[in-house]
Amino acid sequence: MQEINSRFNSDKHKEFEKLLNTELSKANLKEGNIVEGTITAIGEKFITIYVEGAKSDGIIDINEFKILKEDKDIKIGSKVSVLVEKIENREGSLVISREKAKKMKSWKNLQKSFEKNEEVTGKIQSKIKGGFIVEVDSALCFLPNSQLDLRPLKNVDHLMNEPQKFKIVKCDKIRGNVVLSRRIILEGLRDATKDEIISKFNLNDEVTGIVKGVTTYGAFFDINGFDSMCHINEISWSRVAHPDEIFSIGQKQKLKIISIDKVSKKISVSIKRLNPDPFETKINNYEVGKVYKAEVKKIMDYGIFLSLEDGLEGLCHSSQLSHTNKNISGKKLFAISEKIEVMVKEIDVEKRRISLSFKDTIPNPWEEFANKFSIGSKIKGTVKNITQFALFVEIKNTDLDGMIHYKDLSYDETDEDLKKFKKNQELELKILEIDQEKEKIRLGLKQLLPDPLNFFKDRNKKDIITTIIKEIVDNGIKVSPDGCNIKFLIKKNQIAVDKEDQRVTRFTKGDRIDVMIQECDLKKRKISLSIKMLEEEQNKTAIKKYGSVDSGKSLPFADLPSTLKKKNEKDK
Repeated sequence: MQEINSRFNSDKHKEFEKLLNTELSKANLKEGNIVEGTITAIGEKFITIYVEGAKSDGIIDINEFKILKEDKDIKIGSKVSVLVEKIENREGSLVISREKAKKMKSWKNLQKSFEKNEEVTGKIQSKIKGGFIVEVDSALCFLPNSQLDLRPLKNVDHLMNEPQKFKIVKCDKIRGNVVLSRRIILEGLRDATKDEIISKFNLNDEVTGIVKGVTTYGAFFDINGFDSMCHINEISWSRVAHPDEIFSIGQKQKLKIISIDKVSKKISVSIKRLNPDPFETKINNYEVGKVYKAEVKKIMDYGIFLSLEDGLEGLCHSSQLSHTNKNISGKKLFAISEKIEVMVKEIDVEKRRISLSFKDTIPNPWEEFANKFSIGSKIKGTVKNITQFALFVEIKNTDLDGMIHYKDLSYDETDEDLKKFKKNQELELKILEIDQEKEKIRLGLKQLLPDPLNFFKDRNKKDIITTIIKEIVDNGIKVSPDGCNIKFLIKKNQIAVDKEDQRVTRFTKGDRIDVMIQECDLKKRKISLSIKMLEEEQNKTAIKKYGSVDSGKSLPFADLPSTLKKKNEKDK
């Protein structure tokens, strides 16, 4: 036996063993295989590795070790696993890779874990479109947003670069695609512990929770590993615009359990119910019609929210901000946290609503104006706006506006009069109407001047008056009686009996002509004049005086006025 051992330990046997191991190493030295190498040299840019069975040492860029965060641990003599890419390149050198070896090993481990449905440990490195990049054993995997947590998380900073458990839901080596899920892990943990945890809770229990997430409709809390939600309506007795104004991720908060559903394993909590309902304990301190101090909490387009005290908030609608401007923005009047006086207009306990008014706490300019001025009073104003049918003026020494309809600008009563006025023009006006209820003041300009229609005060229909032709237009002539500044239009069909004579070219501007009053209604301010009617009346008089229709005599009616004139001259 000793002889055999002696032979086995001889140099020849040792040499044979070495040759055998070399041949075995050569057999394992195939492209695509992972082999073990020994670091023989470390330079600034490259690391030299000896692989048994290779004709030459392999060289690896030191950046591969830096990427893998192994650069600080390497030293000469260290054993490392490498991937054989090429046994010999053109230069006869061995081509190996540490990074690819580790990735291949990682892929094998991932594939194994996927097939066995095992958990893997990784770190969330960065956020990308649609999800996150997770490093698992040097392999980069994809974590979809939907698989991050049980519920959407607004902030994930607390999860970044921290070891997390994941389940592999997809592993495709060919496409290099690995999809992970953290949600499956959490669901498993939740289901395993929910029954045990929920059995420890009772209605109205006061507990402490940690904010996990915030949405537009509420906040999610972790209560000893159990998720619960506090709806936005349960956050405060006062109005809450958005929960993120109150909560931040990781914040501790006292809560009250208000519902437990053991079937669906859900717990609802409340913050406001930690304190009594102010609508039950404090609302009796306030009366409709009385004025109270309140703090501006929120300014919206439609009004402002004010706090009478903690838990009691009311709305002052924009229509209740000003007596003179119903659409005024609260931002022009008040600032957040400003304290103002408001009047309680309505209290609806059932709907939990308090209606407030600011304008009812200040003097009403409409009442003041009505008490100071009466219809017929003269005032001064400045043109503020010009519309299609009216002028709007700012009444001097007031915050009120008045309206002048175009018919009250001049006695011509035409909308063309509006073009004569400009913004900021000062006017003296007469008050025609004060409607305090409708908050309306009607003003007039022409009412300060004598009424030209007074010319017709003692005149009647069929009276003959002398007029001056002021203007010749396509559809007739415009005339003004002596002593009246109004232009009256005599239409074509009223300038002569015969159609042949109904030509405006017969007339000349400035001529004096007699006309007959066709209509005279001063109450309706309707006056119409006619030449045709005058001729017809003259013809009737002539027929009556000189003949009749039955006589068969034909009279030149168109020349009757001149014929009568000649006869009168002859009689003289």
